[in-house]
Amino acid sequence: MWFANLIVKKPMVIGHECAGIIKDIKSNVKTLAVGDRVALEPGISWQTCNLCRIEVFKLPDNVSLEEGVMCEPLTAGVHACRRADATPAARVLIIGAEPIGLVTMLAARAFGAPKIIIADVDHCQLSIARNLGADDTIQVSTNMQDVGEVTLKIYKIMGESVDISFDCVGFDKTISTTLNPTRAGGKVCLVGLGHSPMTSPLVAAASSNKVFF
Repeated sequence: MWFANLIVKKPMVIGHECAGIIKDIKSNVKTLAVGDRVALEPGISWQTCNLCRIEVFKLPDNVSLEEGVMCEPLTAGVHACRRADATPAARVLIIGAEPIGLVTMLAARAFGAPKIIIADVDHCQLSIARNLGADDTIQVSTNMQDVGEVTLKIYKIMGESVDISFDCVGFDKTISTTLNPTRAGGKVCLVGLGHSPMTSPLVAAASSNKVFF
């Protein structure tokens, strides 16, 4: 892997989730010290603006570097639940059981969601979701031709419409799958972003007073 003039060699690990130990520091930095264990906000930094200065977070003694690495993806799930105003009374549907879907599930549970369903095409990912505490899982086909069939499965498992749906994939079919089983006045949160242009049934969402964001 090449990035500009950087050649990635062992033991460097490819990825943008990171944690580490401070080895050197400038004299004008007062809040951190050499030897501190920190998690970082990934990205290419200008190194001079306020955001650059604050996007390093000292880890508590009881948090390992391996756990610190997970701070960055976990924030996606926490932010999604905050945007959706998740409450202990909210019935939750999550589409996508890849890492972002899983951390969204963990965040929703921490926010008190009493029942969480997660759907994905991969049975291995769904197994991980169950081990992490999903109340139920639905395996869907890769082409997701029949959104209505998936919706009926969700109704059957949940017993009623869901209050909050999180689309952690970001394709046409997944957006429809999150909208359909969400109750009137419920919330649909787009967390994942697909690579293709997307169309959304916004008229259907608006006519049932669903909040789509």
